Amino acid sequence: MSTDSEAEKLKSFKLLGILDVQNLPCARDSVLYGSAGALVAGLGHFLATSRVKRSFDFAMGSFLLTTLGTWMFCRYQNAKLRIQHRMVQEGVKNKVTFEGTKMDPTRKPDRSNKDNQGDNS
Repeated sequence: MSTDSEAEKLKSFKLLGILDVQNLPCARDSVLYGSAGALVAGLGHFLATSRVKRSFDFAMGSFLLTTLGTWMFCRYQNAKLRIQHRMVQEGVKNKVTFEGTKMDPTRKPDRSNKDNQGDNS
């Protein structure tokens, strides 16, 4: 079993030595989309203008914008999903807690008890 955990540590890929792409959520997809976007944008700019340095600069800019954009969008979606999961868990917990009691939100109010209480007043 210890060899499995050691193998997983060796499989870890760190970008620039600091960004662990495999363990950070959304990092892998963002880097892949960024590199594909950079390739397309740089190559397209080069074919249109035939200027190598400007095309490389254009590709780097598109890499940064695409990577950051997809990473922020993915993180936003994950945060939204976590909030929804938390709300569902809280609702299920409340359903189990209040099931069968007077505070049960799914229980319909008993009209005969309310009518009888109104006559006694």
